[in-house]
Amino acid sequence: MAKKQVLVACGAGIATSTIVNNAIEEMAKEHQLDLDVKQIKIAEVNSYAETADLLVTTATIQKEYDFPVITARSFLTGIGVEDTKKQILDALLK
Repeated sequence: MAKKQVLVACGAGIATSTIVNNAIEEMAKEHQLDLDVKQIKIAEVNSYAETADLLVTTATIQKEYDFPVITARSFLTGIGVEDTKKQILDALLK
């Protein structure tokens, strides 16, 4: 499988995206996935629109993209984390 680019975005690209970023990197190791994970500000998503395979975000998205967008607020609340991880993994394995 080719390396996939995963964007992990929150408002500032620092706090909440770090939590999600760490979880995705752990999943990549567990499932031996070759990922290029970019931790960014939500305002920077358009800069990666041509190369991204997946966007995982804790922010609200108004725009539609040509790649899957997964809301990952569950990583912050602790409710539904396993469901969100499954959505991410399913999107990466497609």
